[in-house]
Amino acid sequence: MNFLFNLAVLVTMIIALFVWVQLPWYVVLALAVVFAAWMALTRRGRQAASVTGVGVSTLRQRLGSSSVVIVGIAGVVGVLVALLAMGEGYSETLRKTGSDDTVMVLRGGSAAEVSSVMTRDGILVVDQAPGVAHDSQGKPITSGEIVVAANLPIKGGGPDEEGSVQLRGVGDGAWAVRPNLKIIAGRKFQPGMRELVVGQGAQRQFAGLEPGHAIKLGAQTWNVVGVFASGDALDSEIWGDADVVAEAYRRGSSRTSMVVKLTDAKAFDAFKAALAGDPRLQVDVDTTLNYYSKQSEGMSKVMRVMGITVGTIMAIGALFGALNTMFAAVAARAREIATLRAIGFRGLPVVVAVMLETMLLALIGGLIGGALAWLIFNGWTASTLATGTTGQLAFTFKVTPGLLWEGLKWALAIGFVGGLFPALRAARLPVTTALREL
Repeated sequence: MNFLFNLAVLVTMIIALFVWVQLPWYVVLALAVVFAAWMALTRRGRQAASVTGVGVSTLRQRLGSSSVVIVGIAGVVGVLVALLAMGEGYSETLRKTGSDDTVMVLRGGSAAEVSSVMTRDGILVVDQAPGVAHDSQGKPITSGEIVVAANLPIKGGGPDEEGSVQLRGVGDGAWAVRPNLKIIAGRKFQPGMRELVVGQGAQRQFAGLEPGHAIKLGAQTWNVVGVFASGDALDSEIWGDADVVAEAYRRGSSRTSMVVKLTDAKAFDAFKAALAGDPRLQVDVDTTLNYYSKQSEGMSKVMRVMGITVGTIMAIGALFGALNTMFAAVAARAREIATLRAIGFRGLPVVVAVMLETMLLALIGGLIGGALAWLIFNGWTASTLATGTTGQLAFTFKVTPGLLWEGLKWALAIGFVGGLFPALRAARLPVTTALREL
């Protein structure tokens, strides 16, 4: 019978945890209100509240063991939220790159810009496609661009420590298709010159990218003349004149991609259909917003899996700490619980009281862990090699309310499991046996 009972408890616990992780905050709030009403309006609820009050009042006497639970759960939540914030910041940086009315055109079958090649004739065909926006002079607002990899010394690194940065060769149209990109220091590069403008993210990562400095890319020397800001993934790039970059890297007149400004977002379908039906072209077309969002999917999943894996391993350690603490608390209060049972308190109020005490410790630990993660990591800058690019992507950790809520749910789940078995033991403890204990 004990085996069947424990098996039923285990299955119920697994189902409860599965449902718990799916619940949004407003459903949890509604459940909390219902539970509070049960404690206030029913006899067993008031009994549970009385027993809980007694248990909470003794926490000061068990400060050391209670701190083990709080610190353990705070560590779990802090690490979990920090790792998930890394993935969230990475994804957000790419998600906010581009727009619905600008289009990325690549060679057919190319997964990213770095694997694409477009000929000069193909670029001219795209310029004439329906749906392309034109400036006041009647010129199509498009930008044929070339993307190559360059190595630069990392700021604060060793003498031979270098990192990869994405060098983008662009023309005048690049500024028109990206109106959010602004020069914040210095000036734009001059066409035909070995001059560079650098993103503020790249400037933070690499040494020598201040206006007025000269840097070596390959065997050639380039002058940094300006710094730009876009607030997205482009901040991690450095830009130069497309013809000069193509000549330096022996790419001829070809380009890796083409960015096109549409008359509006509704023109996308007609534009894509026109290019797909043109026998002179074999290209893939997507909005820049969708293109960059897809680039974030793989890395974001890896970061999330890593965060949950590390969080799970730490949660197991915190769970054993909670179980040990609560079993010790139940054992220390065995005669007290037995006395309550003897004067008419049923098993349910005792179970609820022990569970609430553990959940309170878990809640405190979760709040501390979430607060530390927000204070330390929110806005913290990091970089990694981005999918589909040749350089490092600078991004900031993003601790969102959703991540804090997810961390808090983990804390309460640990508290639930850590308190369940000690609570059931307390409720099933034989009254006569407990009263005879010294």
